[in-house]
This record gives sequence, structure tokens and C-alpha cells, in this order.
Amino acid sequence: MFEKKLALHEILEFHEVINFKTVCLLKSKMMQGIVFDQDLKALMEKDVKQSIPALTAMVKLYSNSELK
Repeated sequence: MFEKKLALHEILEFHEVINFKTVCLLKSKMMQGIVFDQDLKALMEKDVKQSIPALTAMVKLYSNSELK
């Protein structure tokens, strides 16, 4: 399969996206314990469930880049 290599600035931006998404995931996970609104809590749980596989895929792509 043909794979394109990422440019240096793309790798750095991708790293920033991974960091941002990790912080968002942690915040959603931790805030679930102090949120009383059930709709908001359900939305946060959904965000956590969707973020984990997305982050796993992003980290896999990042680890295959030239910079590590």
C-alpha cells in the first residue's frame, strides 16, 4: 500500500492535535464525577468512548511518522 510521508510541520501539528485531544479526554473523564445533569454526563461518556479509539489511531499514525 502506498503511504505518503508527513512533512515536519504536519508532524508537529499532528502532535499538537494529539495533545489537545488527550487533555479533552482527561477533562471529560474527570468531570463526569462532579456533573449532576444526566444529559451532560451521557454526552461526556459518549465523548470518552469515541475519543479513545480515535486517539489510539492517531498515536499509531504518529508513531509511524519519521519523528518519534
